[in-house]
Amino acid sequence: MLLDTHFLNHGANLELTLKAPTHGDAHGLVAVLGGGRGCVLRVAGQTSAVWIPLRGRLQIDAANADSIAMPGEMRVTEPEPRIHAIGRGNALWMGIFGHAHAWRRALGGLIEMPTPDPVMLPARHRADHALRRRAIALARADEASRGDKALTLIESVAAQQAAFAPAIARCPGRTFAQRRQVFLRLQRVRNYLASNCHLDIDNESLARMASYSPWHFIRAFRAAYQETPHAYLVRMRLERARRLLSQSPLAIAEIALASGFENRCAFSRLFRERFGVTAGAVRRGDAAHLATGSAVGF
Repeated sequence: MLLDTHFLNHGANLELTLKAPTHGDAHGLVAVLGGGRGCVLRVAGQTSAVWIPLRGRLQIDAANADSIAMPGEMRVTEPEPRIHAIGRGNALWMGIFGHAHAWRRALGGLIEMPTPDPVMLPARHRADHALRRRAIALARADEASRGDKALTLIESVAAQQAAFAPAIARCPGRTFAQRRQVFLRLQRVRNYLASNCHLDIDNESLARMASYSPWHFIRAFRAAYQETPHAYLVRMRLERARRLLSQSPLAIAEIALASGFENRCAFSRLFRERFGVTAGAVRRGDAAHLATGSAVGF
């Protein structure tokens, strides 16, 4: 597999324009490894991407949504005309991106979902130790072996994407293509919820994003993910609060408010129900395993 590789050091800026290939072009994927403070990547072109923060925070600014990716998670973004990636703090991160045809070639035979057009779905996946090691191996590989290392990493991404198959099967629709399209619309909303869970969001606004009536949206969301949009929103708020308890100097009451909870008592009760310990225990370090052991919702 062809792989064009770029390296960004402290304070560097890289601007890339990926043009749609013509027939016969041997155009592959592009990998960028960014390290150090303030390195910025700007990509123009209808490209989808995989983003893996290895250290520090990665801010991803796209046409449809902006979000912060943290170590321990991986983001898959759908085709965007323009996207920026900015490392925050002493960040180390990797992005792999390309046009749809390059991803089809790379994913051919890897995605188990029965579709003649294998493309990635937008998602927040967990980046476990093995996946991060594969990303590091790709960054360290010489030119001759980068394509193989990239394929190994993409295989890990495809395996996580395969977990969407049951959710797609539960979506309304007569054909797989229809169910998959419904899932794509729901997934966009779910990703938005995960990135903006601290905001006051109502079902009517979410339904408009998915081009559904509120009733049909809630019904389709619950069918696909087996929880309501509100339940998922609360779960993401609790995950945000858990991270802030370990990473920020804010008081617990301030963290509850910053995570979207106006009622401190309700926050304390829901936090304990979710994690089995109190927020105070996490703050003191009595439940340090929660800081790294919680899975990232897809």
